Amino acid sequence: MGKAVVELYGCTRDFGAVRAVDGLDLTVQEGEFLSLLGPSGCGKTTTLNLIAGFAAPSAGRIMVDGLDVTDRPAHERGLGVVFQSYALFPHMSVFENVAFGLRERRVAEGETRRRVEEALALVRLEGRGSQRPRQLSGGMQQRVALARALVYQPRVLLLDEPLAALDKKLREEMRGELREIQRSVGITTIFVTHDQAEALSLSDRIGVMSRGRIEQLAPPREVYTRPATRFVADFIGASTVLEGRATALDRVELAPGVSVRVEVGTALPVGERVELAIRPERIAVQAAGGAGGEADDVAGRVARLIYLGAQTEVTVEIAGGQRVLALVGEPSPLTLATGAAVRLTLPPDAFMVLR
Repeated sequence: MGKAVVELYGCTRDFGAVRAVDGLDLTVQEGEFLSLLGPSGCGKTTTLNLIAGFAAPSAGRIMVDGLDVTDRPAHERGLGVVFQSYALFPHMSVFENVAFGLRERRVAEGETRRRVEEALALVRLEGRGSQRPRQLSGGMQQRVALARALVYQPRVLLLDEPLAALDKKLREEMRGELREIQRSVGITTIFVTHDQAEALSLSDRIGVMSRGRIEQLAPPREVYTRPATRFVADFIGASTVLEGRATALDRVELAPGVSVRVEVGTALPVGERVELAIRPERIAVQAAGGAGGEADDVAGRVARLIYLGAQTEVTVEIAGGQRVLALVGEPSPLTLATGAAVRLTLPPDAFMVLR
């Protein structure tokens, strides 16, 4: 583990009777890109505001580089912030927007010019310093906001859904650029988003939040392939959660006469109810009467079809009324229709047991 740069200890934030952040503990390491991911109202932006100093915790302590900053105002914490709205000054040029923080800190004009030009070069906006924000595209405005946050060399960069206002194609381009910039500078970064693809592609670790708490804190691949809770399994990518009863150390009965084998590295609690998650890309869909079926194949009927271009999303209802989501690549050898009988191959090692 590297050096701890940001630490939260038992942080709580109440808004009247509403608890937005609930006893949160969090450590962010030197140079790490950590994402706080979750739906609206989960507490991720409030957590960022607590770190930034824009809100005070109702309880708990906040440390930056080992110093208690809980009671320090935002401007004394040495943190850079990029907002969703970018918050650029429309009457100022790009250069003046980026220089604003340095001039407020009374940095010498020669040093200010040098650092602004370096920051604009870092975000690939050389030669744009004289333009006004309204003359720039959304992606360029986002880069100006990023340059303004980086120009005074903050200890930590805080990003509050900075890509949310961009269209899909530009958002995908900018997240790649954002990760490259973060790596080149090596700055510790905390990124707030509700977009799973952004969190998975950008982060060293992801903290999945729900109701003011972190449900799971882990690297992206672990969060996706081994979700700790049903909430995480549902929120991170598409998945099916199946309920059943463990009838053996490696077998779960989903409905009378329908069971699956499970390989999760630990013994199942025989006789108890369990929840299993499985990703749709791990499931094979075949015609009900086709050859080569596996012993543990599960029969069902197509309940819904959604064509997505490169693939079709297939929802299959199995015995007991549970539904399984699968993906079929296009062009598909299968002729699928709502109500058609199919069989599903569910690999034993594709299952995840949820807490």
